[in-house]
Amino acid sequence: MKLIKGDRRRARAAGLVWAVAIVAASGCGTDHSADPGTVPKAPTVRVEPAVREGALASARVWQAPALPISQANLAVNPRGEFSPDDEVSCRFNPKKVGGTTPKFNCDLPGGETIKIKYGRGNPELNAEVAATRLLVALGFHADRMFVVRRVRCAGCPPFPFQALRCLDRVDVQAACFPGGLDYDRVVDFDAAVVERRIPGRVIEASPDQGWGWFEVGKIDPARGGSSRSEVDAFRLMAVFLAHWDNKDANQRLICPTGADGPEGACTAPIAIMQDLGATFGPTKVNLHNWRQGRIWKDSASCLVSMEHLPWGGGTFPEAKISDAGRQHLLGLLEQLTDAQLRDLFESSGITKLEQVSAESRRVEAWVAAFKDRVKQIRDAGPCPS
Repeated sequence: MKLIKGDRRRARAAGLVWAVAIVAASGCGTDHSADPGTVPKAPTVRVEPAVREGALASARVWQAPALPISQANLAVNPRGEFSPDDEVSCRFNPKKVGGTTPKFNCDLPGGETIKIKYGRGNPELNAEVAATRLLVALGFHADRMFVVRRVRCAGCPPFPFQALRCLDRVDVQAACFPGGLDYDRVVDFDAAVVERRIPGRVIEASPDQGWGWFEVGKIDPARGGSSRSEVDAFRLMAVFLAHWDNKDANQRLICPTGADGPEGACTAPIAIMQDLGATFGPTKVNLHNWRQGRIWKDSASCLVSMEHLPWGGGTFPEAKISDAGRQHLLGLLEQLTDAQLRDLFESSGITKLEQVSAESRRVEAWVAAFKDRVKQIRDAGPCPS
């Protein structure tokens, strides 16, 4: 429901009606416990624009993978964390969330806050699992996504995302969580993944600033940032995935744990693609579109563009990829085996989605589409200097 701009009373009233309707539908109006307003908000640290610009200039976008790429196991969750058979228990955190994918924050017994994304048949979950596993295997930085058997959430409303959207729209906690949160009640989510962000501090000068693809040209190897070939490989990887939902907030500039400098500066910042749910499409996990989409706008000049994708390319401007950048990414992708690609698409659940075509349930069709996109990168060279 769109609130009426310029009429605060009518907007608030409309919002309350909307909120009460959600509450009634979810059956969450009879629980009595702590007021969600007593939960402290997570601290937010901002830096001066010049500090953020300096961090971007010295950011790294790639590092040599921890394991040889051909040895990466793309069939399992990241090492040392949750396993697919785990049942994760956590405590609902009513911190507001954005986006359109159902999600909520949840606190583990040790105090760490994780993000839970849920919803049966939601392609964003599968796309993020596959994309992050692929990026990490190739040496790009990414958050960690874990497929688990079940999430058991203490204090969750039956429909947590709707309740949090209510809170975001009307900012009336009593309407969105009537009676408070009942932490004695446990709600199970069987179709869910756990998101664990890269440890460290987000570097931003304004809320949800992130970074846009038009800014990656500011990364300067003379200031400690990635080389031109690494930045171009990073750009080309975004095109390879069809990462069209690339608004600033969907990329992040991070100061890893232990790399803090004075006055908010960072000695080893990294730049990542953060929200990768709208990939392998467009729009999200669509074999036909991903297979038909071309890597190059002009292969002779190695020109890439996302202008034909939703939002006209978003923050991604036309760019000419250097031959060193093309060769860098090609050298990474060509190390992947067919068995690894099958593991990637099957273990992420992409081949099990109910709303996709019959062909897109065949893992070999996804592997063939992946390899065709690699071939497009191979056949384009050499790129002009």
